[in-house]
Amino acid sequence: MGKKKARPRRSFTSEFKAEIVELCRRGDRSVGQVAKDFDLTETAVRDWVKQAEIDAGERNGLTSAEREELAALRRENRRLREDVDILKRATAFFAKETR
Repeated sequence: MGKKKARPRRSFTSEFKAEIVELCRRGDRSVGQVAKDFDLTETAVRDWVKQAEIDAGERNGLTSAEREELAALRRENRRLREDVDILKRATAFFAKETR
């Protein structure tokens, strides 16, 4: 059995995702059919629908805004940890120099 070739990672606008979610919510076609029609993975479409439900308050979970804020806070936290690490090394270096 040969492995399938990996798809290149694609990015989509929030408007496109909203249109796909709306098509799924209408109920004319199944999620699988919408995914097939637009050459998308069914998993991605299901994730978009799930996130739209969370954002609308229909389901529990982190909203898109909360996810963005969490990502920003994690980036800032990582940068601050690096700054503290640099300061610790500088302090050790200068403490050694003064002896």
